[in-house]
Amino acid sequence: MSEPHSPDALRLVSLRKVYGTAQNQVIALDGVTLSLPPGSFTAIMGPSGSGKSTLLQCAAGLDEPSGGQVFVDGAELTFGSETELTKFRRRRIGFVFQQFNLLPALTVLQNVVLPLRLAGARVDRRRCRSLLEQVGLGDRLHHRPAELSGGQQQRVAIARALVAEPALVFADEPTGALDTRSARAVLALLQEAVRVDEQTVVMVTHDPVAASYADEVVFLADGRLAGRLARPTAEAVAERMTHLGDDVTRQAVGA
Repeated sequence: MSEPHSPDALRLVSLRKVYGTAQNQVIALDGVTLSLPPGSFTAIMGPSGSGKSTLLQCAAGLDEPSGGQVFVDGAELTFGSETELTKFRRRRIGFVFQQFNLLPALTVLQNVVLPLRLAGARVDRRRCRSLLEQVGLGDRLHHRPAELSGGQQQRVAIARALVAEPALVFADEPTGALDTRSARAVLALLQEAVRVDEQTVVMVTHDPVAASYADEVVFLADGRLAGRLARPTAEAVAERMTHLGDDVTRQAVGA
């Protein structure tokens, strides 16, 4: 099933994810409904155990939800054939996760080109080089991952996610391994992908400063939506997170 005229880049409908057995269930997502427009930059935040990473995994097609629906770029994400699911992700989704997943035998440039080759798309080496220059690796094109720091490898993974201009880019703590200067450059690059290329970025982060680069912050608590904040500042995000933590603590002790 698809919705070719859907205006949403990402739409989640009553999304649920339950782990464990009936006697020992953990509800990671509890009926989350959420719509994000094309060309938006959204940060997902919440206390530990709030379901934010699970939401990202289910929305990106890396984990099958227990219930509900996921629509990416107007098309429903189904979890039938692994081959079809892989093709769907390759056409529509870019990934920046904590595991860099770079191929050690390939150079930096070859790793960035790889998604285009796998998709049978035209390889624009000028764009690939430009992306690597923007993330500060213009002089590392022919190095291999083992010759780079962890932060540099993460920046290669970001360039690789953006190179095919996917409709939706999911990022899980994309600046977690970077110093402050590099983190700012990466966040600015994600902003540029939204502003200039009209891509949609969904980023899980624990950092209020990183979240302040987004257009909007979506908060989760106990697997449910717990509010949204447009035009966030680091201070406003930190304050909201403090209250979310207090609410979760009160619920845990039955206050």
